[in-house]
Amino acid sequence: MKNRFVKDNGLTMRMGWTIFLNGLIYVILILAIWWMLGGSTPGVIIAVLVSAGAFFFQWYFSDKIAMKAMGAREVSPEEASELHTMIDRLCQLADSTKPRVAVSNSAIPNAFATGRSPERSVVCVTRGLLEKLDRDEVEVVLAHELSHVAHRDVTIMTVAGVTGVVAALMMRAGYYMSFGRSNNNGGVPIQLLFILVGAVVYGLSFLLIRSLSRYRELAADRAAAILTGAPSTLASALTKLSGDMSKIPEKDLRASSSANHLALIPAVSGKAALGQLFSTHPSLDKRLEQLARISGQLSQPQ
Repeated sequence: MKNRFVKDNGLTMRMGWTIFLNGLIYVILILAIWWMLGGSTPGVIIAVLVSAGAFFFQWYFSDKIAMKAMGAREVSPEEASELHTMIDRLCQLADSTKPRVAVSNSAIPNAFATGRSPERSVVCVTRGLLEKLDRDEVEVVLAHELSHVAHRDVTIMTVAGVTGVVAALMMRAGYYMSFGRSNNNGGVPIQLLFILVGAVVYGLSFLLIRSLSRYRELAADRAAAILTGAPSTLASALTKLSGDMSKIPEKDLRASSSANHLALIPAVSGKAALGQLFSTHPSLDKRLEQLARISGQLSQPQ
């Protein structure tokens, strides 16, 4: 369905390349499994079936998994009239499908969007976010999340993550294999090969997905800022939310960390954040720089 969120060719290209490279890594992984099992066709069939099952589970239940991780529940227009009103307005402005609306009782101020398609999507905000931000800031945050739905990048992230899931299962299988068995070529224990190959594949998939995740956040910021015409409001919201993360207890941050790749702001403290290579989100400075440029562009006479 066509919508009025600004098209981002860079995001489309990166999503395509991520899927292609992850697919290539996946094929290499299957071939590696086949080789390590001595050319056993049943072994490859099992690997393919396991990966297909992992993909279907992640894709089909992505909304339920994310909502459970955040302790969220769907709310009706009667329960959250102002929230529904804002989303209705934004969907009409963007000419996009309205997602389901959910609220998490978490005190951590955040928001996320998930779902296997725009028609099956859900946008969720936390109680902490509603208490921290004013109405205009909440609305532009919702526009950010709706752009994720419109660009289908949640679906792409789910598909791209399958290779990492299979690699993690492979490492686990290697860990539980009985020691002493070796491959046909050099006496290297097969369980060690499973762990090493799985670790390499997982690492490559991890870096590819992290790179896409950082760009998709910038693309969503840009789309929301242009749709609402309020980049400075989004900048204000991001600054408030990022500053609050350092005040939240570590145990609460860890409880929400499983949904970090979906969230507006990652639930990590400043000291816990690693370098940008491993981050799911671009730095706050980078996001604010982009919004400042957009603000300048929008203020120029047409």
